[in-house]
Amino acid sequence: MHPSASVIIFTSLSGLGFGLMFYLGFGMPEVRGWTAFWFFLIAYGLAVGGLISSTLHLGNPQRAMNAFSQWRSSWLSREGVAAVATLVLTAPYAIGLIFYDLNIAALGWLSGILALITIFTTSKIYNQLKTVPRWNMPLTPVLFLLYALAGGGLMAGQTLVAAMLLLVLTLLQLAAWQMGDKAFANAGHTLETATGLGHLGKMRLLESPHSSPNYLMREMVHVVGRKHALKLRAISVVTLGIFPVAILLFLPFSHTLALVAIASHVIGLFTSRWLFFAEAEHVVGLYYDKR
Repeated sequence: MHPSASVIIFTSLSGLGFGLMFYLGFGMPEVRGWTAFWFFLIAYGLAVGGLISSTLHLGNPQRAMNAFSQWRSSWLSREGVAAVATLVLTAPYAIGLIFYDLNIAALGWLSGILALITIFTTSKIYNQLKTVPRWNMPLTPVLFLLYALAGGGLMAGQTLVAAMLLLVLTLLQLAAWQMGDKAFANAGHTLETATGLGHLGKMRLLESPHSSPNYLMREMVHVVGRKHALKLRAISVVTLGIFPVAILLFLPFSHTLALVAIASHVIGLFTSRWLFFAEAEHVVGLYYDKR
């Protein structure tokens, strides 16, 4: 599928923001006053900034509020409800820590759990799509949660936890790429199954359905060169996990090195998230002989 910048920013930044909120909700680290203010400001900035960027991909952004009414059937709507609930419940918890030196632990735990639920609902938006076999795998929600927990732990200063999660994340991301490369073929999608005309025999495209690119081709048909994808995967693996883990485990702690580790992880995060969308093969591509 075509990798839209707004969706990449949304899934990357919101995951980091809600991941950081999870740790703050459970008192990791235990912060008060101005220190708490800056931590929560970063978490809110990432989460809200990511959510706002997602509206840029809507055909009619002014109708975004209507999405909340479809929570019974839509994972997108459930994500919106969960995100708002998390942000609303985190606010009084943050205010208590910042202005009153008051830790309402139960409220923090609830907001932390809701942050994870929000991340899960985001992952299900993509995981539910059987028309995109690379996303329609059990690893997709696991990876979304790991990205948020590893990145959030890194930003929360949870050195050992972040290092372990980054290692697991890197290994599972490699496994997801390997599984994803075979997913479309394993799903059995062909031009015959896509059109429902397989009973007539083997089919082939006589000519393109359109004389010029249309919406479906712009949004859902994108082919990444194999060599290009492998280079980006290598960059992602090194910057996403290997380099930050090396800094966390083998170098003496300093705030400068911590920022370097976070910056490296963010580069790897955006690279892997670009691949997440760019390598996704939608069944509709069969109609245009692009699969």
